[in-house]
Amino acid sequence: MVIVLGIDPGTAHTGFGVVLSRGQHLAALDGGVIGTGPDEAIERRLARIHARVCDLISEHRPAALAVEDIFFGQNARTAFAVGQARGAVITSAGLSGVPCYSYTPQAVKQAVCGSGRAEKGQVQRMVGALLALPEPPESDHAADALAVAICHANSSSVRLALA
Repeated sequence: MVIVLGIDPGTAHTGFGVVLSRGQHLAALDGGVIGTGPDEAIERRLARIHARVCDLISEHRPAALAVEDIFFGQNARTAFAVGQARGAVITSAGLSGVPCYSYTPQAVKQAVCGSGRAEKGQVQRMVGALLALPEPPESDHAADALAVAICHANSSSVRLALA
């Protein structure tokens, strides 16, 4: 049995998802979004993300934290902001002694949907199906975080540890 905390980082919306992996069976234990306000100073936003991730680690005691890599699109400013949120998340894991793993958005989509080019709606539906949820996660940020956790839970190193 392995618990994985998945994170989809962002300064405005950081998605989180906690997945329990037991052999071939996956179950969602928690999921949601850490929201911060655009009028809030960046240091306060990052502190809020850090504190909430620390709370999630304390509550769920994950064996690993899996975080999505930064996607460098056309907006470098957005990429840097996501990088700051990602740093706050990784710091939370480091201070808590939880090993941290990184996955590209394409690797996560491939692991969950079978295609690295899957659309957000498809990721939401597949996360719902893989975790046997009554309906897909409403928030795409939470769905992405659960997808990152699923990606790590299904990785070969976790499978070997469960064997």
